[in-house]
Amino acid sequence: MLLKRNTLIFILFVLIAAFTYLSFFIAQHPILEFDIKTSLFIQRYHADWLDKLMLAISFFGELPYSLLSVVVVAIIFYQQKYKREGLFISSVLLSGLIILGIKNIINRPRPTAFYVRLVEVNRFQSYPSGHVLSYTLFFGFLIILMTTLKDVSRLTRNLVTYLSAFLIITIAPSRIYLGAHWFTDTVGGFLLGLICLFPLCYFYFKKKTN
Repeated sequence: MLLKRNTLIFILFVLIAAFTYLSFFIAQHPILEFDIKTSLFIQRYHADWLDKLMLAISFFGELPYSLLSVVVVAIIFYQQKYKREGLFISSVLLSGLIILGIKNIINRPRPTAFYVRLVEVNRFQSYPSGHVLSYTLFFGFLIILMTTLKDVSRLTRNLVTYLSAFLIITIAPSRIYLGAHWFTDTVGGFLLGLICLFPLCYFYFKKKTN
């Protein structure tokens, strides 16, 4: 048990170190040749149906739908007698404050039409990706809950797990395809999402054990 805890602490430390280094690097180098080439590679094939698919994947990260999604899912858990789970799910909303704070500090501009094809135009700063962070945190926590709540029907657990995994895997490519983010924005969002997932799971399992 001690080894497992120490391993998790080490992983968390590595994630924080990686995110901190990447953030400082991006603050000094907002436009990277690697990011531009990656975006052009992902956007080399595009079509109307693919635009709509990528927009659909990003749907749950758009305001106000991102807030509504978390609230609705939290209410469903709460009403199904999973009150603790509902409260912990609702705490995911706090990540919005974290992402806005870091975006303002790094202040990286969004990709422009000079570099990439823009399917979606956004207001806030680019780094890190709020969509990737929220998907990693929210859907990641749902996957963990589905592996923990054995009294939930197997069909429901499988549906939620596979859908959540699909969205986590596809959200980063969709944001780059849409021209909303650079590749390093999505990496930063993924790292920060995992970092936020650690304390959420820690307090959830700690309270459940007590």
